[in-house]
Amino acid sequence: MSGHVAILGVFVADTTYRAERQPRMGETILGRSFALGPGGKGSNQSVAAARAGAETHFVSRIGRDTFGDMAMRIWEEAGVTPAVSRVDEATGAAFIFVEASSGDNAIIIAPGAAGGLSPADVEAQAKVIGGAAVFVTQLEQPMDAAMRGLELARAGGAVTILNPAPAAELPDGMLALCDYVTPNESEAEALTGIAIRDQASARAAGDALLAAGLRRAAIVTMGGQGVLYHSGTRSVAIPAIEVGPLVETTGAGDAFNGGFAAALAEGRDPVEAARFGCAVAGLSVTRPGAAASMPIRAEIDAVLSRL
Repeated sequence: MSGHVAILGVFVADTTYRAERQPRMGETILGRSFALGPGGKGSNQSVAAARAGAETHFVSRIGRDTFGDMAMRIWEEAGVTPAVSRVDEATGAAFIFVEASSGDNAIIIAPGAAGGLSPADVEAQAKVIGGAAVFVTQLEQPMDAAMRGLELARAGGAVTILNPAPAAELPDGMLALCDYVTPNESEAEALTGIAIRDQASARAAGDALLAAGLRRAAIVTMGGQGVLYHSGTRSVAIPAIEVGPLVETTGAGDAFNGGFAAALAEGRDPVEAARFGCAVAGLSVTRPGAAASMPIRAEIDAVLSRL
């Protein structure tokens, strides 16, 4: 298999605040720094996939405003082909708090224009989605738009990936449209009711997702513990790939998903594709920002060549 990656999702402008701790309600504290940059899970994943070498098309909805112009610039720089409509609504934004000592983050998303993505918007890009080798979506845009994207991708023969973030109850039949689902620990627990503490509990969650209709495999991302790839016949723990000091984890999951999709589109074995995704994520956490932290293909290949 070789072909393009189509990703349906949200672009938002990331407003990132770094401080020692989060303020309590009613409290004002001084932060260490502020940054403004491109974000949104779908957009970040598109940038990651394109920089990893995949022909990547991003389906979304943005405003005719400064943040929308930012989106178009970052996609052009990364090599992403936008399949977006521009509307007279504000482009979305995200509040990102980064704890200075650990690099951990907490996020509030306001999708803005992308929050109005409809099945009709998705159907307008049926050729892009149906003609893809790999299709990816998340849950930041409305559920019915994600569902329609998966239906079109499945009908066209694409490999389908659902990144179930932020965690939400899935409609009946959605998992049956998905070849792969890529939750982190908290998302896997929300989907299955199984608390993810180790590989054994991640396997149990994977079994539950397969029993609920998932077609190929659950891929549970567990931060520093790496990734568990779990299908009905194959269960492989893939260690995290550390390439330098941790700066922040914002965008690490998006880096993994974009890298995984790019590798699948090249025809790689899914476990090797997951390892490729781990290399993309490992590089991303050594840099600040979300889209800005995504590595280029030469960097990814250099990391994998040392393993």
